[in-house]
Amino acid sequence: MKSSATGIERIFPHTDATGQKQPEHARISMELRGLGKKFLVGAGEFQALKSIDLDVAVGEFVCVLGASGCGKTTLLRILGGLEKHTEGSLRFYQEKSGQPPTSIVFQEVSIFPWLSVWDNVAFGLRARHASKALIKERVSFYIEKVGLTPFRDHYPHQLSGGMKQRVSIARAFANDPEVLLLDEPFSALDERNKATLQDELLRIWEETGKTIVFVTHSIDEAIYLADRILVFAGPPGHITQIHRPDFVRPRNLTALRATPEYKRLVGAILEGLGISGEPSDAIE
Repeated sequence: MKSSATGIERIFPHTDATGQKQPEHARISMELRGLGKKFLVGAGEFQALKSIDLDVAVGEFVCVLGASGCGKTTLLRILGGLEKHTEGSLRFYQEKSGQPPTSIVFQEVSIFPWLSVWDNVAFGLRARHASKALIKERVSFYIEKVGLTPFRDHYPHQLSGGMKQRVSIARAFANDPEVLLLDEPFSALDERNKATLQDELLRIWEETGKTIVFVTHSIDEAIYLADRILVFAGPPGHITQIHRPDFVRPRNLTALRATPEYKRLVGAILEGLGISGEPSDAIE
C-alpha cells in the first residue's frame, strides 16, 4: 500500500503463500469512506463535501449528476489528486504499480498549444518514461479511436473545439489510468458534436473496459451514458440518490424519452435534486 501527499491510498494486489492473488477487492477500483472536504474561509470553515461513501466497480461508468455549485467538481478534483480531502478515506485498488490512479478530462480545453496532436496524446506516457514502442502503439491506437489520424501532425489552433476535446480524451485513455475522470467535458459543444463525442466515449469505454467517473448537470446525458447515476446535492456536497438506468445498450434517447420508465426515472432524479415541475435537459 502506498499513500500520497493528497491522502490517497493506492493498494496493489497481494499474493498468498501459494503465489495466488487474494480475491479481496478484486472487482473494486475505487473506495470512498466518509469522504469530506472543508475549506478555510476567512475566520471560519466552508463544508464543501460531507460523508460520501462509495464503491466503484472495475469497468463501471458512473455519472455524478448535480446542479452548479453542489460540490461535484470538488469531488472530482479530490479523486484526481488536485485537492486533498480533510475527512474520511480514499483508496484505489490497482493491478499495476506503474499505472497512474487517474487521468482527468476538463471542461475547458487543457491540451498544450505548442504540441501537435500526436505529442499531446503522448505527453503523459513520455512523462512516465514509457518505451518508444509502447508510446507508438498506444498513441496510434487512441488517435485512431477518436478519428484524428489524419490530423495527428496538426496543432491545437488548427482544430475545432470538438477535435480538441477528442485530443484530451485520447490523451487520458493513452495514459492508462485506473480511473478516468471527466468534468462536464462536452458542455461547451453544440448538440451534434456532443452526441458524436458521447458515442465515441462509450465505444472506447466498451472496448477498453476502463472505469469512468463522469460529472454532468444534464439528466439526459447521465441516463444515456451511465451504468449508475449518483444524484448530488449541496453544499455540502452529498449523494441523495443512486440510480441504475435499466436500459439496454446501445441506448436511443429519442426512443427512451417516450417510455414510462424514462419518465419515472427523470421524475425520481428531479425529486432527489429538490426540483419540481417539468423535466428539462440541464440542471442549472
